[in-house]
Amino acid sequence: MKGFGNWLRRLGENLSAAIRRFMMGRYGTDKLNIAILVAGLIASVLSVIIKFPLLNLIFMALSYALMGWALFRMLSRNTYKRYRENRKYLMLVQQFKDREHRYYDCPRCRQQVRVPRGKGKISITCPKCKVKFIRKT
Repeated sequence: MKGFGNWLRRLGENLSAAIRRFMMGRYGTDKLNIAILVAGLIASVLSVIIKFPLLNLIFMALSYALMGWALFRMLSRNTYKRYRENRKYLMLVQQFKDREHRYYDCPRCRQQVRVPRGKGKISITCPKCKVKFIRKT
């Protein structure tokens, strides 16, 4: 029995090493992937709960599409694009959480500028290109 335990342990180590080699250079998971998987799980649960055949089919297809998208992002070798997607998602989530500031894009360089809410019309100076533009907060 001791030989079988050693064999099983070596098999686990070999599988773990094979998975590590396979994932080397791939993006892996991040906050956006987790949000996509949660949305896919919710769509899957809704497809089970809803008894109307057309809506059931739509939610089931949506759940498979979302989970496929998350798998694609996780196995992608284009890590720079996946990082940028995740960064945009995190910035969007931050904007929804931040109730004290408004976010504007500079009309020239597209740099995101944060200004306080409730100040009326103000002149905003972009910190990157120094262009001035007027927005209502």
